[in-house]
Amino acid sequence: MIRVGISGWTYQPWRGTFYPAGLPVRRQLAYVAERMTSVEVNGSFYGLLRPSTYARWTTEVAPVAGDGFVFAVKGSRFITHMRKLVEPTVALANFYASGVLALAERTGPFLWQLPATFRYDEAKLAAFLEALPRTAGEAAELAARHDARVDGDRALTTTTVPDLPLRHAFEVRHESFRTPGFSALLRHHGVALVLSDNPGTWPVFDEVTAPFAYVRLHGHEELYASGYDDVALQAWAAKVRGWSDAGLDVYVYCDNDAKVRAPFDAMGLLERLAASGPGDPLPDWGE
Repeated sequence: MIRVGISGWTYQPWRGTFYPAGLPVRRQLAYVAERMTSVEVNGSFYGLLRPSTYARWTTEVAPVAGDGFVFAVKGSRFITHMRKLVEPTVALANFYASGVLALAERTGPFLWQLPATFRYDEAKLAAFLEALPRTAGEAAELAARHDARVDGDRALTTTTVPDLPLRHAFEVRHESFRTPGFSALLRHHGVALVLSDNPGTWPVFDEVTAPFAYVRLHGHEELYASGYDDVALQAWAAKVRGWSDAGLDVYVYCDNDAKVRAPFDAMGLLERLAASGPGDPLPDWGE
């Protein structure tokens, strides 16, 4: 299974460039779902959303998206950046009670992005990984422990797919994570280490630690802005195809949105993957 999409979809500069002029805002997500196989939710990083929001998204994509279209959901920055993973249970409960469970079968991986100042702390990471739910049923049980930050009348603490497995991916941005102990910890919990392509702003980690791979393309030359040319897209297609041929599921999200490159690069990568031709080896951009 290979899923390719974009990080977020409500960007004003995309109107009249990627989105046709006059396309209603309410149709933007469906427009994306017609052309890609997944999307990464960014709004969940900045604040707790509502069950009605997640439910509306599944309704909007239903007429045009295939059964395999999923939403990857970015974890709350309150957990990762403010509390820095300390005593995460209640914060995780609030996050899962805020409506994520409404995605049901369209639930993709959960992305946990750590700040660049966050150094590797084995005890803290181990406790957080242990607290993460592994199924939708576990997430519902956790959600029931929410506090007053999620009002009772807007909390969603039930799921229609309790046995649905949940996947988690970690995007780390500090060199101290380049240690066998961290890799072993992720493997123990089946959590993916994100391959985060960027112009040298953060270290790049290219290591498989789970039954799936998770890639974020932030722009190789200019952070959040530069696009990927034909050679780069062909190289990434070869990388993705190699993982897939080895039995891994793969999720790729283009986050180079500032100059409206993300949607076109995502579609370009999908076209090359559909062609299934071998590409040149991916350049060694990690060192």
